[in-house]
Amino acid sequence: MNCRLCLAYVRENNKCHGCNGVNKLKIKGCRTCLITKCVKSKKNHYCFECNTFPCARMKHLDKRYSTKYEMSMLENLAYIKKHGIGKFVARENKRWIKGDKVYCVHHHKYY
Repeated sequence: MNCRLCLAYVRENNKCHGCNGVNKLKIKGCRTCLITKCVKSKKNHYCFECNTFPCARMKHLDKRYSTKYEMSMLENLAYIKKHGIGKFVARENKRWIKGDKVYCVHHHKYY
């Protein structure tokens, strides 16, 4: 997930600082995220580094985000694996940022 596109990250109040941010600042859903816990417990930085990738949990998340939010976690991870995180972020910036406004995938609007 590109955190910059998440409602919790772009909102003004009770702002999330991303998956690698301090746990106490995250909303409950992010603190209890099974994917984040899984990656940390296996000492992998990215899910594609895991022997079981893509797992059922990741497939479920990908289906939900592809259907509801017009983005694919599996496609994002494949791009990062092939091109690196720097090129992924650059591509995401072109795709989701217009001037000083960032698109929020959860609300389908720019903030």
